[in-house]
Amino acid sequence: MKLLEINNMKKNFDDLEVIKDISLSVEEGDVLAIIGPSGSGKSTLLRCATLLETMDSGELKYVGETAASTDQDGKAIYASAQDLKRIQQYFGLVFQNFNLFPHFSVIRNVIDALLTVQKKSKEEAYAIGRSLLSKMGLSEKEDAYPYQLSGGQQQRVSIARALALNPRVLFFDEPTSALDPELTGEILKVIKDLAAEDMTMVIVTHEMNFARDVSDHIIFMDNGVIVEQGTPDQIINHPENDRTKAFLSRFEN
Repeated sequence: MKLLEINNMKKNFDDLEVIKDISLSVEEGDVLAIIGPSGSGKSTLLRCATLLETMDSGELKYVGETAASTDQDGKAIYASAQDLKRIQQYFGLVFQNFNLFPHFSVIRNVIDALLTVQKKSKEEAYAIGRSLLSKMGLSEKEDAYPYQLSGGQQQRVSIARALALNPRVLFFDEPTSALDPELTGEILKVIKDLAAEDMTMVIVTHEMNFARDVSDHIIFMDNGVIVEQGTPDQIINHPENDRTKAFLSRFEN
């Protein structure tokens, strides 16, 4: 079953074409890695897919429900606010810079949306939150505040917060880019564990070995287009496009 469908997405910032007619889909249980140089449009694609940015034209669907489509004038039109609020429940997003509420404790960061968006009881919200913190190895940090945590711990709280709403698709935007190298491994392990549990994920990453090891499908983007896509073995080990080869030559496989 297709959980995410993007068809002919385009996005400009003033006169700059950032996304140029991109189409992709993600099946339930799949892990899609998106790689490419800085400025290639990867993060903008993610922001459009998660409704943080509005695309100029194209189609966006979650679980068969249309979040945005193109009208007869070639402009994107979005579903009603009520429908978008429901569709937003289908996905979660983990930011590269954590985006935790500094004045909330760890547990409150995780359960806030359960209380305010899903209107769950405190008892149920805390049970979900504590279960997820245990899964992230952070049970003892429940009452701590973000400033008291390492970057890796903050990112694990961010992942727990995204998982709390039980999304069908989980997006990661460069989840290790703000971390010291020694903390990167702990976050990659968390994501690998989620992949082993068949969590559907879309991951923008600059970690090539990780992309190869965790994903079912890789897209290489450059200059706002999908240059090449295929299995990890095809893209990382046997790229066909010269631009892909040049990009990957900077990394040790």
